[in-house]
Amino acid sequence: MRDIRVSTPSRAYDVHVGTDLLAGVGSMVREAAGGHVVSVITDDNVAPLYADEVCASLERAGYDTYCGVIAAGERSKNYHTWSTVCEGLAQAHMTRDDVVVALGGGVVGDLAGFAAASYMRGCQVAQVPTSLLAMVDSSVGGKTAIDLEAGKNLVGAFLQPSVVVADVGCLRTLSRELLTDSCGEVIKHAVLADADLLDDIASVPVNGLPVDPERLERVVARNVEIKRDVVDADETERGRRQTLNLGHTIGHAIESASGYSLGHGTCVAAGLCMVTRATAALGLTPARVAERVCETVASYGLPTTSDLPADVLFEAACSDKKRHGDAINVVVVRDIGEVEVRPFSLDEFRSLLDLACGRA
Repeated sequence: MRDIRVSTPSRAYDVHVGTDLLAGVGSMVREAAGGHVVSVITDDNVAPLYADEVCASLERAGYDTYCGVIAAGERSKNYHTWSTVCEGLAQAHMTRDDVVVALGGGVVGDLAGFAAASYMRGCQVAQVPTSLLAMVDSSVGGKTAIDLEAGKNLVGAFLQPSVVVADVGCLRTLSRELLTDSCGEVIKHAVLADADLLDDIASVPVNGLPVDPERLERVVARNVEIKRDVVDADETERGRRQTLNLGHTIGHAIESASGYSLGHGTCVAAGLCMVTRATAALGLTPARVAERVCETVASYGLPTTSDLPADVLFEAACSDKKRHGDAINVVVVRDIGEVEVRPFSLDEFRSLLDLACGRA
C-alpha cells in the first residue's frame, strides 16, 4: 500500500492506494475520523459489488452503519438527490461527529461530499473511490458539488475528506469503456506536471484489459501526488489550483451541452486537445506539444474534438464557474509539464472556440 499525505490549511489526511483494501476500510475510517454512525452513500452499479464488504468492515470497526443507494450517472448529481441523501443522514441520527462514506465514482463522491459539507453545516466524509477517474481526481482535494440545469458543479463547497481509500482492485470490474474514460484525467495530469509520466502512459496505455494492479497503483499514486502538490499550495482555487482545470473550460462545456451523455474524462480529453490545438494556432503552445497531446489522447481511443457547434459550446462555457465577469480563464500548455492560467475576454474566447472546432 502506498500512502500519500495531503496537508491543506483546513485538514491533513492520508490517501491510501493499494489492492484489495476494502476489507480494511472500517479500521482506516475509525483511525482517521472516529465517530459513532456511518452512512455509506453509493450507487446502484457499485452497491451490488462492494457495499456489503464495506458495510461489514465498518460494522467490525464498531460503527452503526446505514447505506443509501442512488441511481448511477451524472443525472443523479442534482438537488433532488442531494435532499434525499441529507434526509437519510437525518434519519440515521447522524451528528456532526459522524461520517459519510462515499463509495463509488465521481458522481457519488461529489454528491455525498456535498451532503456531508452541508448536513449540520458539516460532518466528516471518507472517500472510497471505485473508478480510476475518482481515484486520480475527484476523491482528492475537497471539491464537492451538484449540478444545475445551467451547468456542472455550480453549487458546492470545499470539504477535505478525513481519509481516502483507493483500492485499485475495484478497477477489475470496470468495462474498457469506463476505464478509458477515466484516462482523460490521467493524461491531463501528465501534460500538466510530469513529462516522464506522459512518456510512460503514452508508450504503454493503461486502459488495457485485464488491468495491471501493480502498474495502476504506481499511476494512481503519482496522479494523487501531482494533485496533492497543487491542492496543498492552493486549497480553494484562487491561484495555482486553477491549473487543474486544464482541458476543462471546453471539456465541461462539451459535457453540459451533450446532456451528460459523454463521460467526464472523455470530455476533458477532447477539451484538452481542442484547447492545445487552438492555442498552438495562436502561437501560445508549440505545435509539437499540441501534436503530442493529441496523439496520446487518440492512442487511448478518446476523442480529440467535438461535433458540437462553437456557439453551443460558448453558451455552455459562459455559465461555467471558470468565467470571471467578462473573461474566462483558460489553462494554456506552454510545454509538457508547464502551463499557465490565461484570461480570455469573451470575444477572444469565442474566437478560440472557432479555432478549437477547426472553423477559423
